[in-house]
Amino acid sequence: MIATKKEKTQRSAKRENPKSGGLTPRASRIVEALSEGFATSIPTKEDTQLASESSRRLVKILGRKGKKPFPIQIQPDDEPAETVEIPVSAFRLLADILTQMAMGNAVSLIPIHAELTTQQAADMLNVSRPFLIEQLEQGKIPFRKVGSHRRVLFQDLMTYKRDIDTKRLKTLEELSALDQELGLGY
Repeated sequence: MIATKKEKTQRSAKRENPKSGGLTPRASRIVEALSEGFATSIPTKEDTQLASESSRRLVKILGRKGKKPFPIQIQPDDEPAETVEIPVSAFRLLADILTQMAMGNAVSLIPIHAELTTQQAADMLNVSRPFLIEQLEQGKIPFRKVGSHRRVLFQDLMTYKRDIDTKRLKTLEELSALDQELGLGY
């Protein structure tokens, strides 16, 4: 699963913390938490340009490729080239990462089985920790306790997020249909 977050938004730019490299306190906590065992990459301007071109070329290649692994050739500086076979699914993931980087998004790879603290989970959903705990206690998101601390599987958190996003979209479509029916012109 790939989690992305814009490097900066106008709203977060107002709340920058100079000690955290220009990130907001919430973004700093996310980066710090996800960096503990998870790879995080915030692209530079040069990275976004290179990622844009690379993702275009990789998507074009993926469109022509079947399900066989890709043999690729890697040539580190001043060393002989080496051929490595990579699964097609890994190339699709790489294309997704490059696309996000091309848009200037920071990218974190999080194993689907990773356990998050309630603060990490709340930050990923962009909700308060008390709200998240309420959702946990109501059984809307599965969790387990480690001593007195709650832990949430990343997979369960993403399932919850997909469910609420689907419900929001359905509600929005219903409102839009009602707007059309009533001819309100919005």
